[in-house]
Amino acid sequence: MAIGVLLLIVAGLAWFANALFQPFKGDGGERIRVTIPRGSSLSQIADRLEAAGVIEDAGFFQLRARITGHSGDLRPGSYELRKDMSFTAALDALQQGVPPNVVQVAIPEGLSRREIRPLTKGLRGNYMRASRRSSKLDPTDYKAPRGASLEGFLFPATYELKKGRPVRQLVNEQLAEFKRNFAKVDLSYARRKNLTPYDVLTIASLIDREAMVAKERPLIASVIYNRLHESIPLGIDATVRFITNNWKRPLRKSELANPSPYNTRVHGGLPPGPIGNPGLASIKAAAHPAKTKYLFYVVKVDSCGEHKFAKTDAEFQAYVNEYNRARDARGGKSPTKC
Repeated sequence: MAIGVLLLIVAGLAWFANALFQPFKGDGGERIRVTIPRGSSLSQIADRLEAAGVIEDAGFFQLRARITGHSGDLRPGSYELRKDMSFTAALDALQQGVPPNVVQVAIPEGLSRREIRPLTKGLRGNYMRASRRSSKLDPTDYKAPRGASLEGFLFPATYELKKGRPVRQLVNEQLAEFKRNFAKVDLSYARRKNLTPYDVLTIASLIDREAMVAKERPLIASVIYNRLHESIPLGIDATVRFITNNWKRPLRKSELANPSPYNTRVHGGLPPGPIGNPGLASIKAAAHPAKTKYLFYVVKVDSCGEHKFAKTDAEFQAYVNEYNRARDARGGKSPTKC
């Protein structure tokens, strides 16, 4: 009996030591990019690595970091790691940090070319000029009108380039990422609705500006599809913000009346092209929206970007009145929690 208990204890200790020190685990397999935000705690870093499949267990990773004295010297940045790495290999990579001669360009989903340009500091050249056209991608292959810029095709992600490299290299990498990701998208539903790949990109760019909650992307896509089908102007203010480059302050009446063909308050149908560069989730939603009868949506009171969706104008007006009452009660401030 005593020998059996002893064997169980030894086996448990052996399992614990193997899980903590991983003597037989190597440097990992498939490459994967993981971004560690500035200010992340050890717990947050461990959870992010486990979620990405870089490490097996966040708890053991934290314990290993503390035992080796590295819990406080893991650096933020965008890393190219590997799936199923050992704790030692992952800790070594995060201790070294991003090389000092490397520029990280982190591009959020949905930004326009004009908004991406300030993010390219450390690279050489004019991003607006470099992203106008490229031999690496012809927008007409995606049914864009002749002369269209690369707006919409500049895939949002985190890119690493050596300092002083030309911005053209960043553009080329964005286009390569776009091709790789767009190839994953099933366009069959959109084709049945007589929409081109360029139309899908345009819709996706609208979704990225309108959806702050991931689960709402297909719902917002359905509203766009339904309004196009009913020949109702989209009325998406983000299209006005695109042409005026006013992404923050309230839009003026003169801006809302801008005659540009991009203004979906003034003109029916889709704008002439994308108003930004959408990510894969919005592209997929634009290619295959939820099946609904929604025609409207309004920001939900006391939320952070969530919407209430409506099928009728009466329902929509009730939601608008609710929102306006809440805003008036706050002295004209937005009744949201963001």
